Amino acid sequence: MSERIVVIGAGQAGASLVAKLRDLGFDGSLTLVGDEPVPPYQRPPLSKKFLLGEMEEARLYLRRAEFYSERKIDLRTDTAVQAIDREARQVVLTGGERLPYDQLALTTGATPRTLPAAIGGDLEGVYTLRSIADVDAMRAEFVPGRRVLVIGGGYIGLEAAAVAATSGLQVTLVEMAERILQRVAAEPTSDYFRALHTENGVLIRESTGLSRLVGENGRVVAAELASGETVPVDFVLVGIGIAPNSHLAVEAGLAAVNGIEVDAQGRSISDPAIFSAGDCAVFPYLGEPTRLESVQNAIDQAEAVAATMLGSDALYSPVPWFWSDQYKCKLQIAGLNRGYVRTSVRAGAKPGSQSVWYWDDEDRMLAVDSMNDPRAYMAGKRWLEAGGSPTPAQVADVGVDLLKLAPTG
Repeated sequence: MSERIVVIGAGQAGASLVAKLRDLGFDGSLTLVGDEPVPPYQRPPLSKKFLLGEMEEARLYLRRAEFYSERKIDLRTDTAVQAIDREARQVVLTGGERLPYDQLALTTGATPRTLPAAIGGDLEGVYTLRSIADVDAMRAEFVPGRRVLVIGGGYIGLEAAAVAATSGLQVTLVEMAERILQRVAAEPTSDYFRALHTENGVLIRESTGLSRLVGENGRVVAAELASGETVPVDFVLVGIGIAPNSHLAVEAGLAAVNGIEVDAQGRSISDPAIFSAGDCAVFPYLGEPTRLESVQNAIDQAEAVAATMLGSDALYSPVPWFWSDQYKCKLQIAGLNRGYVRTSVRAGAKPGSQSVWYWDDEDRMLAVDSMNDPRAYMAGKRWLEAGGSPTPAQVADVGVDLLKLAPTG
């Protein structure tokens, strides 16, 4: 068993990994290094309750302050890593301190994609939303009646738009693709959320590119769209996705394409002493390199890596699930719709609820999007966990109770 384990990245995955190591009996030296000045915290509430002032910062923290000292976890906050010295098996911190390791885990997460400075991305009043510091920087902008432009029609952008509209702001959302959620969902799901946001006063502009942001005295005041239209704004929220934090791995010579490449146990394909989990890790899933951006994956993959570090030979094979809260709608997703050829739409029991089911070319279910329909979500998740599938005919028949039909073991 290793005597010294170092984990770089103090987010959800890193916190889950070190906790699991102790739960599994590891009693050696354990260090968790994070570059933010606060202990590990949950990110989903940042764009909702925390931004709206309905949650105090301390409630974001994943563990109480004493947890790390009680479990003999050396938590290094506000600490940047300069390099990984694989030959010496040391982590080099900014300032020169070296942390020796027998095994190393990279749970470095991801960073929001930003707009280039050449088109105004560096103007004051242009924000991304990923950290406590991001929310603190933008909270004063959320004043009823102000005009906000949201760039990006994925889940990040839509959640930001929902919070802004709920706060009484005038919201315009632009999406370069033909429809919102085009990269991650089928048309019926896009249609559902377009209607939901429109009902709540959001102006959605699809097939609309941004040419540049216009500034005065260093602050954004307008956006010029590819159509030639100029939209006046008070501030801008950029939600165009995230990029994995893999620069340390790349600089250390580890394989990394759209994330740190690992095997089905979370071990780097380049170095058996180094592991990765969470938003930054690319692992084999259903025959394809896959990087999952979700809290569920951050926790489950990190715990699987902890077991592998201590000798387990189990493979990580999850049933992915995700969620998004927008207004009074809870979207729950089970599975990955990758490679679907058609969909089925099923009305839920409550007004406004529905589910969208994804099928491959053999009519096998791949995934389900459920909007305020938890029974559909639970049914789909059970089938995926059991390796089975309902038939399109069963899904189409609203008289069939899918949850009762789904396998339970």
